[in-house]
Amino acid sequence: MTPSSTRVSKHKILVVDDHPLVREGLRHLVDKELDLEVCGEAEDQGDALRQAEVTQPDVAVIDISLKSSHGIDLIKEIKRRNKRVRVLVSSMHDESLFAERCLRAGAEGYINKEESPAILISAIRRVLRGEIYLSPRMTNRILNRVGGVRTVEHDPIETLTDREVEVFEMFGHGLSAKQIARRLDLSPKTIESHRVNIKKKLNLANSSELVRYATQWVMENG
Repeated sequence: MTPSSTRVSKHKILVVDDHPLVREGLRHLVDKELDLEVCGEAEDQGDALRQAEVTQPDVAVIDISLKSSHGIDLIKEIKRRNKRVRVLVSSMHDESLFAERCLRAGAEGYINKEESPAILISAIRRVLRGEIYLSPRMTNRILNRVGGVRTVEHDPIETLTDREVEVFEMFGHGLSAKQIARRLDLSPKTIESHRVNIKKKLNLANSSELVRYATQWVMENG
């Protein structure tokens, strides 16, 4: 038997994150596995779509916060172009806010960046098998909701857009509008517009009420 005939066929992983150190760390982690390899890296939506077209990955590991775009928009576009590509979201954002939105957009899994490398590799392999990956806590939350404990339709947070949810969470973590603008690479005017829309949708009288509401939500769901 020749060496080439025993070579393991590797699954191709596309890494999409706007932080170079994160991409480098993921490449190092994935490339150590005998059955996985990073086929490309991207920092924004345009680059990710080009890489996906060229490399035809089996799994795209995507962060939600990207330069000049939102990861959920990227999930939808990747799925529109090629439904075969499986998507695992890897993010620091609260899964209680974003996991279900990502699944509805077409992702097969959501994992917090604070999880161990072993769990990340396990999550990648699970979505490769055609399964859904969520943390046990998020799985229980969804099952309880399906069982009638709480319905999505009655959750006012669901009225917010993906970007508004991102801003809402950051207010809940104590960031100012200027800090959020810098973090998301947006103008302060844009953040103020999001703040106005959030207050209106959640029926909050002023910015102080918004911060209290967001802080309480983060404390209860973090």
